[in-house]
Amino acid sequence: MRVLVTFRSGSGHFHPIAPFARALQTAGHDVAFATAASFAPQVEASGFRCFPAGIDGAQVREEFPELRALAGIPLREFFRQRIFPSILPERMLPDLVEIATSWAPDLVLRDSGEFAGCVVAEYRGIPHASIGFSQGGAFPYRIRRTYAPQMAVLRASVGLPPDPGGDMLFRYLHLISAPPSMQAPGVERPPTAHFVQRVVFDLSGDERLPAWVAALPARPTIFATLGTVFNKDASVFAAILAALQDEPINLILAVGRDVDPAQFGPCPENVHIERYIPLSLLMPHCDLVLCHAGFGTVMAALEHGIPLVNIPISADNPEIAARCAELGFSVTVPADERTPEAIRSAVRTVLASAAYRTHAERLRDEMAALPSLEHAVVLLERLASEKTPFIDHQ
Repeated sequence: MRVLVTFRSGSGHFHPIAPFARALQTAGHDVAFATAASFAPQVEASGFRCFPAGIDGAQVREEFPELRALAGIPLREFFRQRIFPSILPERMLPDLVEIATSWAPDLVLRDSGEFAGCVVAEYRGIPHASIGFSQGGAFPYRIRRTYAPQMAVLRASVGLPPDPGGDMLFRYLHLISAPPSMQAPGVERPPTAHFVQRVVFDLSGDERLPAWVAALPARPTIFATLGTVFNKDASVFAAILAALQDEPINLILAVGRDVDPAQFGPCPENVHIERYIPLSLLMPHCDLVLCHAGFGTVMAALEHGIPLVNIPISADNPEIAARCAELGFSVTVPADERTPEAIRSAVRTVLASAAYRTHAERLRDEMAALPSLEHAVVLLERLASEKTPFIDHQ
């Protein structure tokens, strides 16, 4: 079976979908990725074939200089209304048509926030599946109606008939790589939704666990990160450092592969600043994670039952942070309260109460009880063979 995997470029979208691709490879299937050319080397370095397709975030910002003046809700809405459903898939679709015609996959597996993949699958007459790896399974089920006009334009561009109900987006199989509890109460799920375990994949570069981690003093260890997208605001890192560098803790700050740690100047002996540390290697050494409420980071912490302090920045960060707080394993520092004092107070609150870790461990156990990736592979194999929707009747 040949499987074409499509995703919006960036580590935050590649890392959650890579374990599925690896599981398919292990089962003997031929897997290839398609994403922006700038990210292809990282995909290939992880052992996968990659076709260049579409554009990346940097190219989007070049095309839309007005993005520089947007922040918060206006920026989020610009991406949700224009970039995600229109600009990115419009640029990607012609490349995918060419790839699918020449490589002839039997199945398309896509990041559920990438919309050209399902269009090209229906154009080629093959089934497609999506992977949701955020609070609501990435884009919620209701998005099929919201994005119906944009999807109609994409479908028409390759001669497909209208799909007025927006059924295409979740037509065959939607795999949710997250515990059910992370979905807000009352959220409608696609009838084709199936929950599976989340497997952390983050060894996409040469980085490994620094040797000094094993020699950290016996005091609480806090890992702080703003992920791979929202790590450009040095003021947030500065606030974290000001809040915690004098606390009786070990502070590990990861600023991103494209940020120079030297810009933060000399630090006390309890502070370690690195560009990137694989979370799968670091989490067993941590007592608390301080982050932007990026879903990948939240899930990496929960895999080890570690509580969080969330500092939401943009995209779906506020919604994820709110759900984490509702489930009792985190404290949120709102955007308008992002001061050293507020960050310090939140960290002290979580460290002082065992209840936060207890709730995090409950989510850890819920995730561990979900079906494995091998089960997901079986579903994908059957989908490619049977070409009919997989309805979850539970």
